[in-house]
Amino acid sequence: MRILLSLSLLPLIMSDPLSAQTASTALQYVVRQPTVAHTKPPLLILLHGVGSNELDLFSFADRIPGAYLVISARAPNTIGPGSYAWYHVDFATGKPVFDQEQAEQSRLQLIAFIEQLGRTHAFDPARVYLCGFSQGAIMAYSVALTRPDLVHGIAAMSGRLLDEVKPLVKPSPALKQLSVFISHGTQDGTLPVRYAHEADAYLRSIGINPTLKTYNDGHTINAAMLEDLVDRLK
Repeated sequence: MRILLSLSLLPLIMSDPLSAQTASTALQYVVRQPTVAHTKPPLLILLHGVGSNELDLFSFADRIPGAYLVISARAPNTIGPGSYAWYHVDFATGKPVFDQEQAEQSRLQLIAFIEQLGRTHAFDPARVYLCGFSQGAIMAYSVALTRPDLVHGIAAMSGRLLDEVKPLVKPSPALKQLSVFISHGTQDGTLPVRYAHEADAYLRSIGINPTLKTYNDGHTINAAMLEDLVDRLK
């Protein structure tokens, strides 16, 4: 689903048109080059929620510190015009019921995508970060926990950790060094805040020490959440 930023954030939307990149990668994406010269910049990959597209989180790319190469990826499953998903999900029962095969395929595509980006963009492979909202946060968890050798840290905004991913998580030094920032609205009616607390507890049980912050808001990215994300990336 699309994020709903406060009106004060609307001027941050990128005004220059950018074409999606497709050559030699598993996923379509848009890119913001670093504004601070560096031969090996850190890489931040943005992952949107269900029903949205790569331009959604990219709307705040100018707020990301200039040292970063910022790439915003489009999910592979089409829902409608300009509307995509990492996997199809049904909330009709009041609890998310999702297509596990699509979720796994998207996890593998994101892993391939990160590896492919290394052949088309210059960045530091030891400083790759994923930032996802809602379903994008779910994918950030899934990729980072199963391939911590590829991902140094994640920001999981208003998401959850799939139980189906846990059996794929293997102990390793890289896993324990994974940096995790969890942010969630306490009034979230789509993915209740209990999912954030459950993820926090699981991560601690496997030796990761995440940072968890909650906000008096619903299923959205508000100004405070965005500010905390930016501060985390500095």
